[in-house]
Amino acid sequence: MEDVELSELNSVSFPDMRRNVISAVGALADKEYQRRVWVERIYPQEGFYDDFSMNLNILYDDTLVLDDPASTLGTVLRSEEEVAAMVMLASAINNLMGREGNEKTDAEYMKSPLWGAVLRSASAACAIMSRTG
Repeated sequence: MEDVELSELNSVSFPDMRRNVISAVGALADKEYQRRVWVERIYPQEGFYDDFSMNLNILYDDTLVLDDPASTLGTVLRSEEEVAAMVMLASAINNLMGREGNEKTDAEYMKSPLWGAVLRSASAACAIMSRTG
């Protein structure tokens, strides 16, 4: 994933949280990364770990950007457009979890017919969050 401009991160109260959100959304948008890291467990370096659950924890619990996107405007999210993108991503994930439950493996979630909506909404959110200016 591309490095985020420092000025973009400084435009929110919690730039480190924003960086984590951008990374998590990027992971949700990248099907090849998911296959390699989440399913095959081929990590980029020793001591690294990532999976679907970890990214959900970042986005729902740690930063609240999917639990209550509007409340994170100015602290983690920069614009109403980002808030709307997170609402769409939350909807896609909530639909997936509602249908599939929360006890499946990452590979099983990725085989769901609803996974495409997660990829598309994460890709859109990633594109919006990666813009500078």
